[in-house]
Amino acid sequence: MTLQSFRLREKITAMKTLKYPIRFLFILLGLFSLFSFCKMKSEEFKKNKPYRVIKTWELPDELDEISGISWLGANQVAAIEDENGLIFIYDLKQSEVVSTLEFADDGDYEGVAVVENTAYVMRSDGLLFEITNYTSDNPEVKTYQTPLDDDNNVESLTYDGAHKRLLFMAKDEGKDSETEKEIYAFDVVAKKLLPFSKLKLDMEDKALKDFEKKKEKRTFRPSDIAVNPKTGAIYILEGADPKLLIMDKSGAVKTVFELDKDDFPQPEGITFTPEGRLFISNEGHGEPATIVEVALKNSF
Repeated sequence: MTLQSFRLREKITAMKTLKYPIRFLFILLGLFSLFSFCKMKSEEFKKNKPYRVIKTWELPDELDEISGISWLGANQVAAIEDENGLIFIYDLKQSEVVSTLEFADDGDYEGVAVVENTAYVMRSDGLLFEITNYTSDNPEVKTYQTPLDDDNNVESLTYDGAHKRLLFMAKDEGKDSETEKEIYAFDVVAKKLLPFSKLKLDMEDKALKDFEKKKEKRTFRPSDIAVNPKTGAIYILEGADPKLLIMDKSGAVKTVFELDKDDFPQPEGITFTPEGRLFISNEGHGEPATIVEVALKNSF
Protein backbone atom coordinates (compact mmCIF):
# COMPACT_ATOMS: atom_id res chain seq x y z
CA MET A 1 0.00 0.00 0.00
CA THR A 2 1.39 3.38 -0.97
CA LEU A 3 1.64 6.22 1.52
CA GLN A 4 -0.95 8.14 -0.49
CA SER A 5 -3.44 5.22 -0.30
CA PHE A 6 -2.85 4.85 3.45
CA ARG A 7 -3.51 8.54 4.06
CA LEU A 8 -6.67 8.38 1.92
CA ARG A 9 -7.95 5.42 3.95
CA GLU A 10 -7.20 7.27 7.20
CA LYS A 11 -9.12 10.30 5.91
CA ILE A 12 -12.17 8.18 4.96
CA THR A 13 -12.11 6.45 8.37
CA ALA A 14 -11.93 9.80 10.13
CA MET A 15 -14.86 11.13 8.09
CA LYS A 16 -16.96 8.06 8.93
CA THR A 17 -16.10 8.41 12.61
CA LEU A 18 -17.04 12.09 12.52
CA LYS A 19 -20.33 11.38 10.71
CA TYR A 20 -21.90 9.57 13.68
CA PRO A 21 -21.47 12.40 16.24
CA ILE A 22 -22.83 14.87 13.67
CA ARG A 23 -25.84 12.63 13.00
CA PHE A 24 -26.37 12.29 16.76
CA LEU A 25 -26.11 16.06 17.13
CA PHE A 26 -28.79 16.59 14.48
CA ILE A 27 -31.06 14.09 16.26
CA LEU A 28 -30.56 15.94 19.55
CA LEU A 29 -31.30 19.27 17.87
CA GLY A 30 -34.45 17.81 16.32
CA LEU A 31 -35.66 16.43 19.64
CA PHE A 32 -34.89 19.73 21.36
CA SER A 33 -36.84 21.65 18.71
CA LEU A 34 -39.79 19.26 19.04
CA PHE A 35 -39.71 19.55 22.84
CA SER A 36 -39.54 23.35 22.64
CA PHE A 37 -42.46 23.44 20.19
CA CYS A 38 -44.58 21.14 22.38
CA LYS A 39 -43.73 23.17 25.46
CA MET A 40 -44.64 26.39 23.67
CA LYS A 41 -47.96 24.92 22.52
CA SER A 42 -48.68 23.64 26.04
CA GLU A 43 -47.93 27.03 27.59
CA GLU A 44 -50.05 28.73 24.94
CA PHE A 45 -52.95 26.33 25.67
CA LYS A 46 -52.70 26.89 29.43
CA LYS A 47 -52.63 30.65 28.89
CA ASN A 48 -55.61 30.66 26.53
CA LYS A 49 -57.91 28.07 28.10
CA PRO A 50 -61.52 28.54 26.94
CA TYR A 51 -62.67 28.15 30.52
CA ARG A 52 -61.88 29.31 34.05
CA VAL A 53 -61.78 27.07 37.11
CA ILE A 54 -63.77 28.70 39.90
CA LYS A 55 -63.32 26.13 42.66
CA THR A 56 -62.20 22.54 43.15
CA TRP A 57 -63.46 20.12 45.80
CA GLU A 58 -61.34 17.09 46.72
CA LEU A 59 -63.54 14.06 47.35
CA PRO A 60 -63.17 11.25 49.92
CA ASP A 61 -61.78 7.83 49.00
CA GLU A 62 -65.26 6.32 48.70
CA LEU A 63 -65.79 8.50 45.61
CA ASP A 64 -62.43 7.75 44.02
CA GLU A 65 -64.26 6.05 41.12
CA ILE A 66 -66.89 8.79 40.77
CA SER A 67 -68.62 8.32 37.43
CA GLY A 68 -71.59 10.69 37.38
CA ILE A 69 -73.13 13.68 39.15
CA SER A 70 -76.49 15.44 39.23
CA TRP A 71 -77.34 18.77 40.83
CA LEU A 72 -79.85 18.56 43.70
CA GLY A 73 -80.00 22.12 44.99
CA ALA A 74 -79.08 23.56 48.40
CA ASN A 75 -75.37 23.17 47.55
CA GLN A 76 -75.71 19.41 47.13
CA VAL A 77 -75.03 17.00 44.28
CA ALA A 78 -75.94 13.35 43.87
CA ALA A 79 -72.96 11.22 42.84
CA ILE A 80 -72.42 7.62 41.83
CA GLU A 81 -69.29 5.54 41.34
CA ASP A 82 -68.73 2.68 38.95
CA GLU A 83 -68.44 -0.23 41.37
CA ASN A 84 -71.29 -0.10 43.90
CA GLY A 85 -75.06 0.37 43.72
CA LEU A 86 -74.96 3.48 45.89
CA ILE A 87 -76.02 7.10 45.50
CA PHE A 88 -73.89 9.54 47.48
CA ILE A 89 -75.18 12.96 48.52
CA TYR A 90 -72.22 15.35 48.57
CA ASP A 91 -72.56 18.76 50.22
CA LEU A 92 -70.38 21.38 48.53
CA LYS A 93 -70.66 23.80 51.44
CA GLN A 94 -69.61 21.21 54.03
CA SER A 95 -67.20 19.50 51.59
CA GLU A 96 -68.32 16.04 52.64
CA VAL A 97 -70.66 13.14 51.91
CA VAL A 98 -73.74 13.68 54.08
CA SER A 99 -75.74 10.63 53.01
CA THR A 100 -75.31 7.29 51.23
CA LEU A 101 -78.27 5.49 49.68
CA GLU A 102 -78.30 1.90 48.37
CA PHE A 103 -80.41 1.10 45.32
CA ALA A 104 -78.91 -2.07 43.79
CA ASP A 105 -76.17 -4.69 43.97
CA ASP A 106 -72.63 -3.93 42.84
CA GLY A 107 -72.30 -3.05 39.17
CA ASP A 108 -70.76 -0.68 36.64
CA TYR A 109 -72.95 2.40 37.20
CA GLU A 110 -71.99 5.34 35.03
CA GLY A 111 -74.65 8.08 34.87
CA VAL A 112 -77.12 9.67 37.27
CA ALA A 113 -79.98 12.15 36.91
CA VAL A 114 -82.34 13.24 39.68
CA VAL A 115 -85.86 14.47 38.93
CA GLU A 116 -87.59 15.68 42.10
CA ASN A 117 -87.87 12.60 44.38
CA THR A 118 -86.85 10.11 41.69
CA ALA A 119 -83.28 9.20 40.81
CA TYR A 120 -82.31 7.56 37.52
CA VAL A 121 -79.05 5.63 37.18
CA MET A 122 -77.54 4.22 33.98
CA ARG A 123 -75.53 1.01 34.04
CA SER A 124 -72.88 0.58 31.35
CA ASP A 125 -74.82 -2.25 29.67
CA GLY A 126 -77.72 0.11 28.93
CA LEU A 127 -79.95 -0.91 31.83
CA LEU A 128 -81.73 2.16 33.26
CA PHE A 129 -82.67 2.16 36.96
CA GLU A 130 -85.57 4.26 38.22
CA ILE A 131 -85.45 4.77 42.01
CA THR A 132 -88.66 6.41 43.26
CA ASN A 133 -88.45 8.09 46.69
CA TYR A 134 -84.73 7.45 46.51
CA THR A 135 -84.01 9.15 49.87
CA SER A 136 -86.60 7.12 51.80
CA ASP A 137 -86.04 3.92 53.77
CA ASN A 138 -88.11 1.97 51.22
CA PRO A 139 -87.37 3.25 47.72
CA GLU A 140 -89.11 1.58 44.79
CA VAL A 141 -86.74 0.38 42.08
CA LYS A 142 -87.71 -0.40 38.49
CA THR A 143 -85.47 -1.11 35.51
CA TYR A 144 -85.82 -0.46 31.78
CA GLN A 145 -83.62 -2.03 29.11
CA THR A 146 -82.58 0.57 26.56
CA PRO A 147 -81.49 -0.30 22.98
CA LEU A 148 -77.84 -0.11 24.06
CA ASP A 149 -75.73 -2.87 25.63
CA ASP A 150 -72.19 -3.79 26.70
CA ASP A 151 -70.83 -3.36 23.18
CA ASN A 152 -72.02 0.24 23.15
CA ASN A 153 -70.78 0.95 26.69
CA VAL A 154 -73.09 3.65 28.09
CA GLU A 155 -71.54 6.19 30.48
CA SER A 156 -73.89 9.15 30.08
CA LEU A 157 -77.23 10.27 31.51
CA THR A 158 -78.91 13.64 32.06
CA TYR A 159 -82.36 15.13 32.53
CA ASP A 160 -83.64 17.58 29.92
CA GLY A 161 -86.24 19.45 31.95
CA ALA A 162 -87.62 21.46 29.04
CA HIS A 163 -88.76 18.24 27.34
CA LYS A 164 -89.22 16.02 30.42
CA ARG A 165 -86.85 13.41 29.07
CA LEU A 166 -83.60 11.68 29.91
CA LEU A 167 -80.77 11.78 27.36
CA PHE A 168 -77.98 9.23 26.97
CA MET A 169 -75.65 7.88 24.28
CA ALA A 170 -73.02 5.23 23.57
CA LYS A 171 -69.40 5.75 24.56
CA ASP A 172 -68.00 3.24 22.09
CA GLU A 173 -69.72 2.08 18.91
CA GLY A 174 -73.10 3.44 17.88
CA LYS A 175 -76.05 1.06 17.67
CA ASP A 176 -76.77 1.42 13.96
CA SER A 177 -73.68 3.17 12.59
CA GLU A 178 -69.91 2.99 12.87
CA THR A 179 -69.57 6.74 12.47
CA GLU A 180 -72.61 8.13 14.32
CA LYS A 181 -73.57 7.98 17.98
CA GLU A 182 -77.25 8.76 18.45
CA ILE A 183 -78.49 10.57 21.54
CA TYR A 184 -81.41 8.54 22.87
CA ALA A 185 -84.34 10.04 24.79
CA PHE A 186 -86.45 8.42 27.52
CA ASP A 187 -89.78 10.04 28.43
CA VAL A 188 -89.96 10.23 32.25
CA VAL A 189 -93.74 10.77 32.19
CA ALA A 190 -94.73 7.98 29.79
CA LYS A 191 -91.85 5.79 31.05
CA LYS A 192 -90.76 4.77 27.58
CA LEU A 193 -88.09 5.37 25.01
CA LEU A 194 -88.96 8.08 22.53
CA PRO A 195 -88.85 6.80 18.92
CA PHE A 196 -86.28 9.27 17.62
CA SER A 197 -84.59 12.19 19.36
CA LYS A 198 -83.14 13.55 16.07
CA LEU A 199 -79.86 14.17 17.88
CA LYS A 200 -76.60 12.42 17.06
CA LEU A 201 -72.85 12.97 17.12
CA ASP A 202 -71.12 12.27 13.83
CA MET A 203 -67.50 11.14 14.19
CA GLU A 204 -66.87 12.67 10.75
CA ASP A 205 -68.13 16.11 11.77
CA LYS A 206 -65.63 18.76 10.63
CA ALA A 207 -65.45 20.07 14.21
CA LEU A 208 -63.80 16.76 15.19
CA LYS A 209 -61.23 16.71 12.38
CA ASP A 210 -58.31 17.61 14.69
CA PHE A 211 -59.23 14.72 17.00
CA GLU A 212 -59.77 12.07 14.34
CA LYS A 213 -58.64 8.56 15.28
CA LYS A 214 -57.85 5.58 13.06
CA LYS A 215 -60.85 3.78 14.55
CA GLU A 216 -63.55 6.38 13.99
CA LYS A 217 -65.62 5.30 16.98
CA ARG A 218 -62.71 6.41 19.21
CA THR A 219 -62.64 9.95 17.79
CA PHE A 220 -64.93 11.11 20.59
CA ARG A 221 -65.95 8.80 23.45
CA PRO A 222 -68.70 10.40 25.56
CA SER A 223 -68.28 9.93 29.31
CA ASP A 224 -71.29 12.07 30.26
CA ILE A 225 -73.85 14.52 28.93
CA ALA A 226 -75.73 17.56 30.29
CA VAL A 227 -78.16 20.19 29.04
CA ASN A 228 -77.54 23.87 29.76
CA PRO A 229 -80.91 24.96 31.22
CA LYS A 230 -80.37 28.57 30.15
CA THR A 231 -79.72 27.89 26.45
CA GLY A 232 -80.78 24.30 25.75
CA ALA A 233 -77.27 23.54 24.44
CA ILE A 234 -76.04 19.98 24.94
CA TYR A 235 -72.65 19.52 26.59
CA ILE A 236 -70.89 16.20 25.92
CA LEU A 237 -67.84 15.26 27.96
CA GLU A 238 -64.99 12.90 27.11
CA GLY A 239 -62.88 11.40 29.86
CA ALA A 240 -60.30 9.29 28.02
CA ASP A 241 -58.73 12.27 26.22
CA PRO A 242 -60.31 15.11 28.20
CA LYS A 243 -62.51 17.23 25.94
CA LEU A 244 -65.79 19.10 26.01
CA LEU A 245 -68.09 19.25 22.98
CA ILE A 246 -71.06 21.60 22.80
CA MET A 247 -73.92 21.26 20.31
CA ASP A 248 -76.99 23.43 20.00
CA LYS A 249 -80.49 22.09 20.65
CA SER A 250 -80.82 21.10 16.98
CA GLY A 251 -77.69 18.93 17.18
CA ALA A 252 -75.23 21.21 15.33
CA VAL A 253 -71.76 21.12 16.90
CA LYS A 254 -70.79 24.64 17.98
CA THR A 255 -67.40 23.95 19.51
CA VAL A 256 -65.14 21.24 20.89
CA PHE A 257 -62.00 21.85 22.92
CA GLU A 258 -59.48 20.01 25.03
CA LEU A 259 -59.53 20.19 28.82
CA ASP A 260 -56.25 20.62 30.68
CA LYS A 261 -55.37 17.35 32.44
CA ASP A 262 -54.01 19.36 35.36
CA ASP A 263 -57.60 20.50 35.97
CA PHE A 264 -59.41 17.44 34.61
CA PRO A 265 -57.30 14.24 34.82
CA GLN A 266 -60.30 12.07 33.89
CA PRO A 267 -63.62 13.95 33.63
CA GLU A 268 -66.50 11.50 34.00
CA GLY A 269 -69.49 13.55 35.21
CA ILE A 270 -71.10 16.86 34.29
CA THR A 271 -74.12 18.78 35.62
CA PHE A 272 -75.71 22.24 35.66
CA THR A 273 -77.61 24.20 38.27
CA PRO A 274 -80.90 25.81 37.14
CA GLU A 275 -79.00 29.12 37.00
CA GLY A 276 -76.42 27.69 34.61
CA ARG A 277 -73.47 27.03 36.95
CA LEU A 278 -71.38 24.18 35.52
CA PHE A 279 -69.75 21.37 37.51
CA ILE A 280 -67.50 18.56 36.24
CA SER A 281 -66.33 15.55 38.28
CA ASN A 282 -63.04 13.67 37.85
CA GLU A 283 -62.08 10.16 38.85
CA GLY A 284 -59.03 9.88 41.08
CA HIS A 285 -55.71 8.87 39.46
CA GLY A 286 -53.28 8.53 42.33
CA GLU A 287 -54.74 11.83 43.53
CA PRO A 288 -58.13 12.50 45.14
CA ALA A 289 -61.17 12.53 42.86
CA THR A 290 -62.60 16.02 42.42
CA ILE A 291 -65.63 18.12 41.57
CA VAL A 292 -64.73 21.30 39.70
CA GLU A 293 -66.91 24.36 39.14
CA VAL A 294 -66.13 25.85 35.74
CA ALA A 295 -67.05 29.04 33.90
CA LEU A 296 -66.69 29.07 30.11
CA LYS A 297 -65.24 32.22 28.56
CA ASN A 298 -67.79 32.04 25.75
CA SER A 299 -71.42 31.21 26.41
CA PHE A 300 -73.30 28.52 24.47
